[in-house]
Amino acid sequence: MKKLDKLIITAFISPFLLTFFVVVFILLTVYLLSYLDDMIGKNLGFAVFSELIFYFSINMMPVALPLAVLLSSLMTYGNLGEHHELTAIKSSGITLIRVMLPVFISVAVLTIGAFYFNNIIVPKANLKAFSLLYDIRQKRPAVDFKEGAFYNGLPGYSIKVSKKFPDGKTIKGVMIYNHTGGKGNTDLIVADSGKVYTFNHEQYLALELFNGYSYTEYADNISNLYTKDFIKNHFKKSKLVFSLSGFSRTPEELFKGNKKMKNVVQLQKDTDSIRTEYKVVKEQISKNVLPVYMYGLFSADTNKSPVVPKEKQYTKSDIAIILNRATNQARTIKAYTTSNIERLKYLREDANDYEIEMHRKYTQSVACLILFLIGAPLGAIIRKGGFGVPVLISIIFFILLYVLSIIGEKMAKENVIPIWMGMWAANIILFPIGLFFMRQAKNDSRIFETDFYNVIAGKIAHLFKQKMLKAKI
Repeated sequence: MKKLDKLIITAFISPFLLTFFVVVFILLTVYLLSYLDDMIGKNLGFAVFSELIFYFSINMMPVALPLAVLLSSLMTYGNLGEHHELTAIKSSGITLIRVMLPVFISVAVLTIGAFYFNNIIVPKANLKAFSLLYDIRQKRPAVDFKEGAFYNGLPGYSIKVSKKFPDGKTIKGVMIYNHTGGKGNTDLIVADSGKVYTFNHEQYLALELFNGYSYTEYADNISNLYTKDFIKNHFKKSKLVFSLSGFSRTPEELFKGNKKMKNVVQLQKDTDSIRTEYKVVKEQISKNVLPVYMYGLFSADTNKSPVVPKEKQYTKSDIAIILNRATNQARTIKAYTTSNIERLKYLREDANDYEIEMHRKYTQSVACLILFLIGAPLGAIIRKGGFGVPVLISIIFFILLYVLSIIGEKMAKENVIPIWMGMWAANIILFPIGLFFMRQAKNDSRIFETDFYNVIAGKIAHLFKQKMLKAKI
């Protein structure tokens, strides 16, 4: 490897690693915010949340790679241009394409690695992440009594505490409504003080009450006389035990059917299976519905309705029976076709989802190359490094890539366009833009400088004046 190649690759690696981890952090933060309500108050400990964040970070890497490549390539060649290193290299007879070659090869290797990472590692990480997230959702929030407010986190009970002591266990002024019988506020427990704690690995909550009363109200309706009676019991010490759903791990095998947990081979197999089932169901509908219309097919050649002989003329009661049967048959056929149409719709959407996920593994990886073809020549043209202009341009093109991907995916899912076309539309559209910028950079274009547009405006004004003079003559 030549010294020039080492220089350029070294200049590329540092901003790439920096931008990659920054982008992963930003995307991870936004992604975790959508699940924040599921994780708050669960008291699961640092280890569980660290595990979840690690798996979600792996999930974010394929999305972060294209943006990191775009931004780092802009910064690399922008810095080379800003410090006139690019000019010095080109003055020595080395073309811009040759200068971009080492980074292009590196990005090409990165693209291949990104595909295998997305195809092998990400499905396994998704399996662990979403199974863990499911278990977190199933765990009840940690019991946290607020002074002067009712706590309803325990099903069937409303608990109010007047005061909590610093030890986290001792409480004072306890009021408990028992709603498990579904009879309203008929069972009440009032205690002067108490203690609250968990045991057996936080699977149970114990509530010890001291010096209190229990009140039970029940109604009696005898001889049409509605009366209410109360039972009052005093206790010096009472203990209530509540079951808490402890944090247990669900077997990961239960989540393997999701498309996010599968590789390309599995997705292709599932897509083919679903589309085969779609064809079978469609053929069955035709076979089951067609016999109902045999009467119409019988008279299709003559274009006349069959004539009923006079000796077989039906009475009004027979006609009523026939109409009733025909009506019931029509309703049956309608219900049958409606349900099967919904089934076909579901199968088609399911097959599209699996195929879309399969293409996504390719398009996210290839996007690295496409965005490099945009970022590298743009950096050479604008000749600005750092996080200023490169970040702005990167955000613009990344948003463009994202919007085009979403539009193409939606159109493909709704069968407006073929699946492959919808998923590859963003890369197909951005590829010519990258070639255009490459051509401009090769020719030392100044399309991002005001002088370039001033010259064009001057030429247009000069041509306009010449036409005006000719018109006067």
